Amino acid sequence: MSKNASAQTTTSHSPYSQFGLGQMREDLLPQTRAMGGIAAGVRYQSGLSVLNVSNPASYSAMTRTILEAGLYANGTQLSKGSASDYTADFAFSHFALGIPLSKAGGLAFGLLPYSDVGYSSSGLRTIEPYTYRTSVSGEGGLNKAFAGYGISPIKGLSVGANVGFIFGNLKDIDATEFAYSMNAYNTFQTDNRLIRGITFDYGVQYFKALGNKMNFTVGYSGSLNNTINDYTTRVVTRSRTDPSSEVEEQVAIDTTFSGDISTRKINLPMKHNVGFTLSKGYNWMVGADFKYADWSGFQTRTDEPKLGKNYGVAIGGQIKPDPTSIRYMNQVDYRLGVRYNKTHLTVNNHRIDDMAITVGMGFPLPETNFGRTFSTINVSAEFGQQGTMTNNLVRERYININLGFTINDTWFMRRSYD
Repeated sequence: MSKNASAQTTTSHSPYSQFGLGQMREDLLPQTRAMGGIAAGVRYQSGLSVLNVSNPASYSAMTRTILEAGLYANGTQLSKGSASDYTADFAFSHFALGIPLSKAGGLAFGLLPYSDVGYSSSGLRTIEPYTYRTSVSGEGGLNKAFAGYGISPIKGLSVGANVGFIFGNLKDIDATEFAYSMNAYNTFQTDNRLIRGITFDYGVQYFKALGNKMNFTVGYSGSLNNTINDYTTRVVTRSRTDPSSEVEEQVAIDTTFSGDISTRKINLPMKHNVGFTLSKGYNWMVGADFKYADWSGFQTRTDEPKLGKNYGVAIGGQIKPDPTSIRYMNQVDYRLGVRYNKTHLTVNNHRIDDMAITVGMGFPLPETNFGRTFSTINVSAEFGQQGTMTNNLVRERYININLGFTINDTWFMRRSYD
């Protein structure tokens, strides 16, 4: 493996992204990622309502219009045996808008990453007396546009739902390349998967004030067994290596095949997330989530291992040292969490685990518009590992950085005059 750092058409550099729909990104914003990814029971942070896309029941708590936007960066070390590969990438991560409707609940819509594909491996093969190189690689990603609504029909209970549209392209490339001196054609097979489909997820939260500014929220979020469309096309081309090129540039010769391969329905997993949070006003919050997703019904491609069930747990919280202090650092939110997932992937008869420690901070900005508008910069970092170096597997150590900008504003306010 070689050392490199680049910005490509994907934000994933994981060999495990070649399975299923790639690396799943989850519907999390930086302020919840920093707490291990807890979300099912998150309704407020620092005593204020938040835009929690993971559980649409939380939309009913919004009292101000909330705008969220952010960036994502990733650094990864891939190790197998004595070889290592270092990669880095960055991209726009999310945009979301939440609009309160007073007693009628709250609306939300936006655009989030759904999954990423980014992998590459190669090796030399020999058919005496010839040696040639084969490689497989993939790139691309899926996004999800969503619109949701949440309402509190009775005191202490809220329900909500999101309707999403998943779209994007995933590309897989198989290549066979010969040395120029062999006077042979190189072959490239490119499969392009066009993914489209509508999804539906839902949530419920029960919340109760315990006195002394203490609040308890328990939540559940889940999804139906959604079905989306996969349209796959294939192009097979032949080329020769340009001997005058220092980077082995390919000169196209012809296209031997171009057409549709398959049109099929694929089943997304049925998901269940249960969690709770315990908080005290602006001061602190702790919580935990338990996550389950059944990928066993997902229609894998030919020669791709069957997917299984994903089990996960997340624990995290945040603290604000002194909300009334005039010292700025005492008004910052400090966040910490851990998460562990036994993923749905089994490679070389070994179940792939994913675990991480998460940290983050929320930096408040000065209030404007006579105190009706206030903003926060949220930063989160995930220090994690996926896979192992045993069983001829690849160990992936990564740092995921998320930067988010949150604006809370009172858009609709009845004015009074003397």
